[in-house]
Amino acid sequence: IQQDYTALPVDAASEGTNPVPDSLWRRYSEFELLRNYLLVTYPFSVVPPLPEKRAEFVWHKLSADNMDPDFVERRRVGLENFLLRVASHPDLSSDKIFYSFLTEENGWKETVFETGFQAKADSRLKALNATFRVKNPDKRFAEMKHYGDELQSVISQLLRVRARAADRLYGVYKVHGNYGRVFSEWSAIEKEMGDGLQSAGHHMDAYAASVDDILEEEEHYADQLKEYLFYADALRAVCRKHELTQYELEMAAQDLTSKKQQREELATGTIRTFSLKGMTSKLFGQETPEQREAKVKMLETQIEEGEELVKERNTECEEFVKSAWVDIERFKEQKDHDLREALISYAIMQISMCKKGIQVWNNAKECFSKM
Repeated sequence: IQQDYTALPVDAASEGTNPVPDSLWRRYSEFELLRNYLLVTYPFSVVPPLPEKRAEFVWHKLSADNMDPDFVERRRVGLENFLLRVASHPDLSSDKIFYSFLTEENGWKETVFETGFQAKADSRLKALNATFRVKNPDKRFAEMKHYGDELQSVISQLLRVRARAADRLYGVYKVHGNYGRVFSEWSAIEKEMGDGLQSAGHHMDAYAASVDDILEEEEHYADQLKEYLFYADALRAVCRKHELTQYELEMAAQDLTSKKQQREELATGTIRTFSLKGMTSKLFGQETPEQREAKVKMLETQIEEGEELVKERNTECEEFVKSAWVDIERFKEQKDHDLREALISYAIMQISMCKKGIQVWNNAKECFSKM
């Protein structure tokens, strides 16, 4: 089932090990496994997205069949682009698992699962809980998450508009094919006008036949936009991970505060807040000094552990913010450059296409003038 695979050219050769194969075959699911591993291992990075597994945002004349050779080839190019994106990333490029993906023909999956990355993956419920319960969200990440939502919405609209424009473009070219047919049929019944009509018909036919190349270029432009449609979700994933890191810090700090309050209550014998334990002591009598001392010691130990945990969580959060923001800035520069180039190329393509249309009618005008 060849369309489910992509060939990976490998140029590097490792010293002192088995020779690296010239090419490898990988299933799409293996690319998904690699990306999931990178998402878990580098939560602060905007991990490059994979191309779509199934055709979306296509105009209705184009096949949306996953087995379609053109779609399979475009997906192969997209997977190659994914590898180039990872290879050019300052952190992801040096990952040993990524190198293994590129160089090991067999046993690569086992190597990934041995890392235990799946156990580190955060559940959706946990991430959702963090989103709604973080008390002091970082304004920068909140704004970046909103930007990711807006970017995805705008690119989705742009892709839909492009699909409608491509559909109309296809219709225009097909109409020129009809012109060519009519002029050729007309030329068969004319004497003096026959050559001119036939020549004009040939120009129209040639113009109509060029629609396939134009629409292929259109799809290439659409794939560039789709990459950033999926990049928007990768950007939001970094923001969600920050929310989770912030939430874990706040929960650790809240637990530490609670433990300190319990210690103070045991030391002073006063209960500030309602609790089941406080109600029990009122009903059945106070604890003995020995029991209270044992509880105080246990709380002291828990407080020490809690303080250490808060310190770790705080350091983790600070390091995450520092690393994530560096990568977000890198992503923004890359995005601005790529989308600017894509839009300029699209504008040039449209101008060129219109010039060809004008040239076709100028040529037809000359044919008509000679009749």
